[in-house]
Amino acid sequence: MDVIKGAPTAGIAYNPNDPLYWDRTALAGELERVFEICHGCRLCFNLCPSFPELFQAVDGHDGGVRALTEAERERVLDTCYQCKLCYVKCPYTPDDHHAFQLDFPRLMGRFAAIRRKEKGAGLRERLLARPETIGRLGQATAPLANWANRQPLLRRGMEAAIGIHRDKILPDFYSETFEEWFRRRPAPSGDPSIAVLFTTCFVNHNNPQVAKDAVEVFSKNGIALTCPKQNCCGMPALESGDVALAKQLARSNIETLLPHVEAGRKIVAINPTCSYMLRKEYGELDGSEAARKVAAATMDLCEFLFQLKQEGSFNRDFRSTPGKIAYHLPCHLKAQNIGYRSRDLMRLIPGASIRLVDQCCGHDGTWAMKKEFFPLSMLSGKKAFDEMKDADAEIMATDCPMAALHFDQALGRRPIHPIQVLARAYRPDGFPQALPPPG
Repeated sequence: MDVIKGAPTAGIAYNPNDPLYWDRTALAGELERVFEICHGCRLCFNLCPSFPELFQAVDGHDGGVRALTEAERERVLDTCYQCKLCYVKCPYTPDDHHAFQLDFPRLMGRFAAIRRKEKGAGLRERLLARPETIGRLGQATAPLANWANRQPLLRRGMEAAIGIHRDKILPDFYSETFEEWFRRRPAPSGDPSIAVLFTTCFVNHNNPQVAKDAVEVFSKNGIALTCPKQNCCGMPALESGDVALAKQLARSNIETLLPHVEAGRKIVAINPTCSYMLRKEYGELDGSEAARKVAAATMDLCEFLFQLKQEGSFNRDFRSTPGKIAYHLPCHLKAQNIGYRSRDLMRLIPGASIRLVDQCCGHDGTWAMKKEFFPLSMLSGKKAFDEMKDADAEIMATDCPMAALHFDQALGRRPIHPIQVLARAYRPDGFPQALPPPG
């Protein structure tokens, strides 16, 4: 039997702009190499379901990676929900300067792109890759759409028609988006030359209050956020294998954000998935110097505010306290390697105590919505659900609005964003327990 070596094959390619990326034979060699390394290492056995599926399949062939069927390889792909935690944990990555140059999430992304190119995509995948389209449709009929999403009979029909699980809690739609609200309100107080807000399409259409609270918190800290024209970051398209759409969306954002970056402003993103996309994917996906400039200027909301704290300019004039907070750290925030900035900011509120929940919730983009993966998503998130519940906290918080949906699904309580915890703590009536005025 031929030995599969750990060193990269001639077919290694993680950049979709490289013609080799789209070579099926080159992909096959890399799948064999990486599967062999992962099967021997098993460091990621307790992360996403993809690795147990891989190990079980290879063990079923007496350790022969080359004996895997196409269906078994695709099962590994389909159970990878791109949380990126394996890349964080893996010792063999390009960021570690290891000779193996192993990037499991990007290899799965390449696999998804080639499969989509060869086989096309169903209606569900095409829809979920375009959350802005869904958001605009939902906005146009918001009360009716929200009502329909709660009707068991209609949800069974949706499951049969497009494969969205009948029991999955879906996001609410709002008749007024955050962008519409922002345009009609008076300009926030503060310096407008420091930062711009990347709201994310989910927040814009499905949770605008998070962005409104972000504007309030930044204004409290002397910064008037502006909201330039923007569209979906492209991560849903990229995860579904639609590289062309992801590149189109990225290019549009880069063109509108670049003038602000060149004027010296930071881009502060609400959703960890979007900040990850701008920071980690745009450089290769777009391949331009402009993309690299946008990536370098992008920060998470609380990462930026924590920088103010380090400089001694963060506003600590809190007027009420949330007490005990159960805080979930999202996977895509952890993958940016910026530390626990949201937790550390909430700790500044007098009387607040934080219980950190460092477990994947299992929602992971659109994966949990799919009828065949919803039950597995609930199992994948069980540790996170249990730890949040056991914290017995007055407030639950997470930076990821999709994770908040899944905690609501499991626990009947929807966490708020840490920026909302700060916003409420600045208000005398934000939480039941008031704080005395400073001084």
